Amino acid sequence: MTTTRADFDKVMVPNYAPAGFIPVRGHGSRLWDQAGREYVDFAGGIAVSAVGHTHPDVVAALKSQADKLWHVANVMTNEPAIRLAQKLIVHTFAERVFFANSGAEANEAALKLARKYASDHFPNNSKTKCLGCTINGCQCVTDKLEIVSFENSFHGRTLFTVTVGGQPKYTQGFGPLPQGIRHLPYNDIASAEAAISNKTCAVIVEPIQGEGGVTPAKREFLQRLRELCDKHSALLIFDEVQSGAGRTGALFAYMKYGVTPDILSSAKGLGGGFPVGAMLTTEKIAKSFGVGSHGSTYGGNPLACAVAGAVLDIVVAPETLRGVIERHQLFVDGLKKLNAKHNVFKDIRGDGLLIGCELQAAFEGRGKDIVKAAEVEGLLLLIAGPSVMRLAPSLLITHADIAEGMARFDAALAKFVAAAEADKESAASSSVAKAA
Repeated sequence: MTTTRADFDKVMVPNYAPAGFIPVRGHGSRLWDQAGREYVDFAGGIAVSAVGHTHPDVVAALKSQADKLWHVANVMTNEPAIRLAQKLIVHTFAERVFFANSGAEANEAALKLARKYASDHFPNNSKTKCLGCTINGCQCVTDKLEIVSFENSFHGRTLFTVTVGGQPKYTQGFGPLPQGIRHLPYNDIASAEAAISNKTCAVIVEPIQGEGGVTPAKREFLQRLRELCDKHSALLIFDEVQSGAGRTGALFAYMKYGVTPDILSSAKGLGGGFPVGAMLTTEKIAKSFGVGSHGSTYGGNPLACAVAGAVLDIVVAPETLRGVIERHQLFVDGLKKLNAKHNVFKDIRGDGLLIGCELQAAFEGRGKDIVKAAEVEGLLLLIAGPSVMRLAPSLLITHADIAEGMARFDAALAKFVAAAEADKESAASSSVAKAA
């Protein structure tokens, strides 16, 4: 049966607008479509393909586990899940791990755990209505319910996580929304000091805002959040779904900042393309998730955990993490050369292999046009909002693929700028004609 891109529009819910081609094969940082056309992958499946496509060690782990055991219900445990949890504990601050299937589920678990921990440890003695209750008076056992998040953040697409995320466009039409959530300006210490209080149960923050424009947190901002959480007995949650799994040149970005969270969420690159998510925390906090308090049918399944274990082994290798730092500089140098030639970016930022290029005012809102122009040249790019180009390639991308991708990016930008100039001239001519 022949499958075409047009078939997508006939059978799928229209919440996506995928590219005009269908990839069918990948290896390393290259993809091939149905017609055999080859692309350099600077997108990495949105920071997911951490070790590239079809890495032999990951494929071997998948095949080996597929011949043994795919799934058991969570009334049992399994060896790959235990081994993966042990590895994460060895390499991080964590003492306990919960497995899910995605970043949204990992964040959902983190936020629920924070509220449950507050309920367990800070009973409501004030007799006042809590932040979350609106019907028949207060039914909660605590008034320490407020979750503090930040503008332009992104934490997932469940109703809870999309509400905690600081981008209103993602909640439009889905109300009524969960209550007790407050959004503050990112990197603004003064607003955090004014807002975080004894009613705050958790502060959730991305060390690098991904979907919000590839904006890194300032070290002093995260340090102050840690201090404020300690002062007010709130839990600090780091959403490292996009910044984790080696993406910054450390296993998790918190290690580079020197700020340790109470809870950390991971997904995307953790499975290298296989769906898996994890919530990491301490033994004390984990106790609030007693038997039956939370769960996941597929979370921690043997197949996902075997794959993630193989990916993690590759990512934590010192040569991998050193290579991320080296590749970061190659990308930044290349992007600066392109910008000197085409003058399209007003800022190039990010860390490791999560890089954002903010467009000049003249090209504001035209990020998708550049993505399409790059696709024509055989290059896969991302956007982070309409005016920021996002690059999140494999941590193992070769120097040759970086060079080839930059050459294709050069060609795409040349055509994009030429088209933009033509549009500008056409609009000016039209304006003169109308005035006449």
